[in-house]
Amino acid sequence: MAGSDSVLRSPASMLRATSVAIVGASERARWASHIFTNLREFGYGGRIYLVNPRQQTVYGERCFASLRDIAEPVDHAMVIVPAAHVAGVLTDAEAAGVKSATIYASAVGDGESEPSRERGAWLKNFLATSKLRVSGPNCMGSFSYREKLFAYPNTELCGVPPGPVAGIFQSGGTVQFWMKSAAERGLRFSYAVSSGNEADLDLADYLDFVVDDPHTKQIVLFIEGIRRPEAFMCAAARALQAGKPVLAIKTGATQKSRAAAQSHTGAIGGDYAAYLAMCERYGIINCRSLEDLLEVTLAFQCGRMPKGPRIGFVTNSGGTVDLLYDYAEFEGAAVPAFDAATNAALMPHMQEGISPKNPLDTGIPSTLKVAVDQCEIVARDPNVDIVAWCSPLPGRGPNWTDSHELPRLLTLTDKPVIAFGRMIHQMTPEGLAIQEQAGFPFLQGLESTLRAINALWFHAQRSGRAPAVPGHAPASDLTPATLDATLARYGIALPQSRAVKSAEEAADAAAAVGFPVALKIRSPDIVHKTEAGGVVLDLGSRQDVLAAAGALVVAAKKSQPNARIDGFLVQEMVSGIETIVGARSDPLYGPLLLAGSGGIMVELVRDAALRLLPVSAADVDAMIDSLKASRLIAGYRGRPAADRKALEAAMLALSRFYLDHRTRIGEIEINPLIVRNEGAVAVDVRVAWREENA
Repeated sequence: MAGSDSVLRSPASMLRATSVAIVGASERARWASHIFTNLREFGYGGRIYLVNPRQQTVYGERCFASLRDIAEPVDHAMVIVPAAHVAGVLTDAEAAGVKSATIYASAVGDGESEPSRERGAWLKNFLATSKLRVSGPNCMGSFSYREKLFAYPNTELCGVPPGPVAGIFQSGGTVQFWMKSAAERGLRFSYAVSSGNEADLDLADYLDFVVDDPHTKQIVLFIEGIRRPEAFMCAAARALQAGKPVLAIKTGATQKSRAAAQSHTGAIGGDYAAYLAMCERYGIINCRSLEDLLEVTLAFQCGRMPKGPRIGFVTNSGGTVDLLYDYAEFEGAAVPAFDAATNAALMPHMQEGISPKNPLDTGIPSTLKVAVDQCEIVARDPNVDIVAWCSPLPGRGPNWTDSHELPRLLTLTDKPVIAFGRMIHQMTPEGLAIQEQAGFPFLQGLESTLRAINALWFHAQRSGRAPAVPGHAPASDLTPATLDATLARYGIALPQSRAVKSAEEAADAAAAVGFPVALKIRSPDIVHKTEAGGVVLDLGSRQDVLAAAGALVVAAKKSQPNARIDGFLVQEMVSGIETIVGARSDPLYGPLLLAGSGGIMVELVRDAALRLLPVSAADVDAMIDSLKASRLIAGYRGRPAADRKALEAAMLALSRFYLDHRTRIGEIEINPLIVRNEGAVAVDVRVAWREENA
């Protein structure tokens, strides 16, 4: 029942209700009046019951004193009453056999007041045994467009025709403003839900519901928090396998990670970074802004998925071309050169003295037929996967008398076609009609367009696939004493090293290992040795080691006076490119692998990639490609290349190691993992043992 992390619960009786009751109906109640009027005027075909114990009639219709007094069954109750009366209404609803209810009131568990907390505790206990499905509290209702069930106090949006976009917003006010802007750009909706505080039905439940809706083709989410990650990821996996893109915006990107004090891996791969890793695994397109969310949603209205990321641009402005060069690099967009046949075919369309190139500037075309012909030439290029045509938004004027030419483009290519304007401006009714006639969307803004096109490719690569998930954690007998040998067995190379207790033993160990050596303090209380002055490198003699040992103890005690000192670690010196590789379990999304630029500036540089475990060789390859450090590894400015294959192998080995032993360790971090010309060596390994194993 309520509270289970994996059980998905259906909101069908709410979103497809064939009978509803408005509890709190009154001519003076603004929300209740809006909703009743919308249901009547926009043609809801189900039965509507009005409930108010203080009135016999409302809006000229019979009013019941209680839900218990309604003889017929009621699917859904809209509970529009003050917070203090919610408990009584829900008790009546359960007794009357009502299937679901929406609680609009706030102060039912939210906020700091004692009465609100008491109401929230009552609701939690009620839901633990009730069969009633509940939306809210503290929400603004929902829209069901094909059912004409408009339970949200907004009249303007009720007149929008049904369409393929489902919206689930944890912000009740934001949903109507986003939908209004989206509708003005031509987007149409199947369902829209304001989920509120989600005491029962939550993001995962609504997402799962619209995945099964045949009319819903794409899903938009406004996320403040994911209450049941396991259930949410289950629903997101179903959406991905069904080929339905999930587009999201989430608040909280700048919140400090709860794990920031534990390790570099925790600080870099904190809450929001882990959320992004979850999005990557489950194919969720996370947008930077509400504006981007609109443009990306509109881009998916093209109805076609690209077979690659390469964009062929057709523009009418040299300035636009120059900006696209910059923005494409910022956004990591693929803009290939046209092949010789494309360039030859484009030459008759070029102004004198200008050669064709991608992005293409052909000047302003004389007619839309000419523009379509130019786009068709670019679409034929084997190096192009997506055609992006820069054009003013359709509207009145001499250039649009042949707008009937636009649909022809879709008959000339099976590749996605996206039109876009340089800047944001208002859509006219004429423009909407021409966009619908064209059959492809017109986006606004250069950077937003690039991000939207990249989103198409992101989804295309993952659509229809079942995301990999980790199995149950196996039993492990790993201990600190067996750690090094176990890592070596998984294929993680360690430097020659000796753990010693005294400075004299350190000098002897250094001689045995071979100079030069590194000397490190050993203390269970010092996590980041370098920051505490606990590491000295390139010691070339016994005397150097003896002097360094004394200095290390002084520095460690100065940094952390109460730290326990167990001795020293003597290691062979290893040179190469410093990287970091770590694994940890996020409390929401599960096991994660992190890789990035390592060494002492790891948190400052924050050049890192994060993936949910398990990872494949392709995942690891993509992680390395996304790093700035990949340029160093490839051989930067004449330096010899490092052993990328060894880094890939170490990342895969660490991921297997962590999945196999995560019952014993909370996280493991190798920093640095030094990538040499041949091989990679785990110079410093830090493990956070679970408390029961410490």
